Amino acid sequence: MELIQSFSVDHNRIVPGIFTSRVDRLGDYSVTTYDIRLKRPNREPVIDVAAMHSLEHIIATYLRNDPEWKDEVIYWGPMGCLTGFYLILKGNRGSRELYSLIKNAFRSVEKVTEVPGTAPENCGYYRMHNLDMAKWYAREFADYLEANADNDAVFEYPRAERLVTDDGRHFFDS
Repeated sequence: MELIQSFSVDHNRIVPGIFTSRVDRLGDYSVTTYDIRLKRPNREPVIDVAAMHSLEHIIATYLRNDPEWKDEVIYWGPMGCLTGFYLILKGNRGSRELYSLIKNAFRSVEKVTEVPGTAPENCGYYRMHNLDMAKWYAREFADYLEANADNDAVFEYPRAERLVTDDGRHFFDS
């Protein structure tokens, strides 16, 4: 079975940031998946589940209402490992081009007084939200982005070297 692209990222060296995960061609246009990583995998505590759920609702609403980007947004959702989010957009922009959008989306969380879409008819688990913690994580990430705006590591994945043996087996040497 072919190893998927996101598993070739060296999770021992990745830092929080905005990364291009993959670019897919769909007929005449491209769709790009971005890794919006808030936590260092396997080194920091993951994001609290209720806060992650609230960030998902708040930032999805922000992105789908941003006048410049709303028509490009296909998906915003959490990573299963709870260290960040995936953003899927139409087109193929470099991760640095998303800097202002992502920073502003996380800054917008501070102004929210109520998590959107949390009524039982709007949400699969409407009781699992934590706005205060969502604000804390959002502020932490936005501050980090501002402090590291010129740091290449925040925009470029560290790749694990893929080694192939003579008999075709694949190994990773991080």
